Amino acid sequence: MDAREIMTRPVVAVTTTATVREAIALLVQHGFAALPVVDDEDRVVGIFTEADALRADIGGTNGNPTVGSVMTAPVEVATMDTEISQIARHMLSDRLRCVPVVDDGVLVGVVSRRDLLRPLVRHDDAIAAQLRALLADYAGHRGRWSVEVAGGVAHISGDFSDEAERRVVNALAKTVPGVHHAEIG
Repeated sequence: MDAREIMTRPVVAVTTTATVREAIALLVQHGFAALPVVDDEDRVVGIFTEADALRADIGGTNGNPTVGSVMTAPVEVATMDTEISQIARHMLSDRLRCVPVVDDGVLVGVVSRRDLLRPLVRHDDAIAAQLRALLADYAGHRGRWSVEVAGGVAHISGDFSDEAERRVVNALAKTVPGVHHAEIG
């Protein structure tokens, strides 16, 4: 598997002339740990990380510095054909949160730690986790039911107070994206 198969796109990036406040707003708004920094031709020239944001002297003697004055540079990039195992090793050894992906030198995506984890979880597992959380909220976190999902079919077993509760749990299950059918047992 290579970077093109797991990378996040479209990419949210900043330029060197953006202010640190603007870049921090993007980090917070999107829940990112870092943003690629690009030039006018969308070529990666650095990366702006949460650590860079914390080191910036916002409101201090420098006022509101630019991203270019605090970004981490140079930054290593991956190509669309880079194997994800190589990206993972690089991220672990250098303690990186994301790696920009380029095609012919132009930014086309980003591989984050979350992108590397996503292939490890089957789609049904993610659906089951969401359904378990929903039912736990409904049951007051008493762990009354077990949930398994296979091929979009949710199998819910455990103790039900009555038939009405079975219907409610069935209806709740069908509100979870990816659940095509629910079997209550």
